[in-house]
Amino acid sequence: MTVEPLQFRQALSKFASGVTVVSTLSPQGEPIGVTVSAFSSLSLEPPLILICLDHATSQLRAYTDGSHFCVNILAAGQQDVSNAFAFPGPRPPFDVVSHESGSFGLPLIKGTLASLVCEREAVYPGGDHEIVVGAVMEAMWDDSLDPLIYAGGGYRSLSGPEKVS
Repeated sequence: MTVEPLQFRQALSKFASGVTVVSTLSPQGEPIGVTVSAFSSLSLEPPLILICLDHATSQLRAYTDGSHFCVNILAAGQQDVSNAFAFPGPRPPFDVVSHESGSFGLPLIKGTLASLVCEREAVYPGGDHEIVVGAVMEAMWDDSLDPLIYAGGGYRSLSGPEKVS
């Protein structure tokens, strides 16, 4: 028995995840980005992460063929940033989202919980997605912020640390 795609999507929506915007440069050198929740650490030694990008991702080859990208881990209150890259409007998202140029000229979104500058290590097929492995070259974070959480089809907030007895 095979699970139907809608059932699979509904079951997976119960898993809470952080929200990222993966940014890079287009072949023309313009900043581009896409909202990604399929992000994970992969290895501590060496420091590796992975992202999964749908084959329908705009400018997919910039991420799979480009040399570097940045994972911007969004902070609580950055729903507008997530939405700008998930549902682009008439203006390019980086025209309306505050950012600065980081290493390799990569666009770094301001006010994020963390940013990871990565060198593309490998790309693997993954069904209707491409799995991109990145070697982390730089890591920056802000301990004063909370993460933006997405679960059940909407943004969530942390209610505080769990008490362990």
